[in-house]
Amino acid sequence: MRFDTIIIGGGLSGLVSAIECARAGRRTAIVSAGQSALHFWSGSFELLGKVGDKTVIENPLGQINQLDESHPYRVIGEERLRSLLSKVPDLLKDAGLKSSGSLSSNHLRLTPLGFMKPAWLTLDDYVYFEPGKPMPWKKVALVNIYSYIDFYPRFLAHGLQKKGVECKMASVNIPELDILRKSTTEMRATNMSRFLTDEAVDHLAAQINKVATGVDAVIMPAVLGIYSDAPVERLRKGVDVPVWFVPTTPASVPGVRCQLSLRDLFIRLGGEFMPGDTVVKGEFEKKRLKKIYTVNFGDMPLEAENFVISTGSFFGHGLIADMERIYEPALGLDLNVKGGRTEWYKKDFYASQPYMTYGVTTDSRFRPSRHGEIIENLYATGALLAGFNALKEGSGAGITLATALHAASDITGS
Repeated sequence: MRFDTIIIGGGLSGLVSAIECARAGRRTAIVSAGQSALHFWSGSFELLGKVGDKTVIENPLGQINQLDESHPYRVIGEERLRSLLSKVPDLLKDAGLKSSGSLSSNHLRLTPLGFMKPAWLTLDDYVYFEPGKPMPWKKVALVNIYSYIDFYPRFLAHGLQKKGVECKMASVNIPELDILRKSTTEMRATNMSRFLTDEAVDHLAAQINKVATGVDAVIMPAVLGIYSDAPVERLRKGVDVPVWFVPTTPASVPGVRCQLSLRDLFIRLGGEFMPGDTVVKGEFEKKRLKKIYTVNFGDMPLEAENFVISTGSFFGHGLIADMERIYEPALGLDLNVKGGRTEWYKKDFYASQPYMTYGVTTDSRFRPSRHGEIIENLYATGALLAGFNALKEGSGAGITLATALHAASDITGS
């Protein structure tokens, strides 16, 4: 089978680069192993939350020159980075995902444990605050679903009360969810969202109104809208005060919805999505990747003019560590790993760990090398790249999006 572009990896980075290639009229395919890190997504995209010991709120793009020269943001450059990331809100909107935020300043999202963390874009349904401005509410109701254990109102109350917001806690129930309580493993956000549609949403709204008296807003777990925001909008219309959501522990409703929405947009643009498959090797010729072989297709190769590899880092098995080495398993790409196993980490659990910056080595166009030679028609994007610590910097989503868009732009000439 032959395509113009093949994307290896179906997470955020792979989907975004594939969407842009398909939009440009290129015959594009995604080979996806399955569940991606998007299923753990909070509903907010980070850009740059911290440089060194300094928390970045104002003008995160203005801070990139303080990063190491090998950092993906520095490689792209501030002007180009701004141009690429400015496309993201419209791309999300095309997929049915409404978001708010500015490249000029981070806002603060409310985490499931009640902390405030810097973010760039947040889905419109989710709680976030503008730094330096008064809190929008004086009193809120933290409303949980009866017997749902992955929502922590006491932690949220502690964080909000520190900001001067009075909190009352309540739980509600509707008969439509009783079937899930037959097994404690079924009371999960993504499962509940499948039942919370149509009249069930109206019943939930009526119960919330009973406990949400005398408050400025309701904050509840993200358990609605796994396929679209229609149930969310229906609930908001039925509740007497504004309703906002906080993400839950994985699998998260916003994460699954984002994955499905971007996948569906890609397919509508004519793309071919190949789920449940893994690349096992590539065939190279004269510094170019000619073919890839996968588990499902066996000895039938997939060929393309250009390839993008977006398989993630250790979490997504884009990088593998064993007792002897760290390696990239799909194509055998070069990594920036130095030293033996004892040099990959620090004994201080809370220290910045060296392995977090490991990834494939690339040129300035994010084309990776293999045996010291740049592969001219292959691009690496997202968490697979070397040179940054997404956890420490709060930069993972921004790098994922920017490098995906950069690769697609290079491929399509746009």
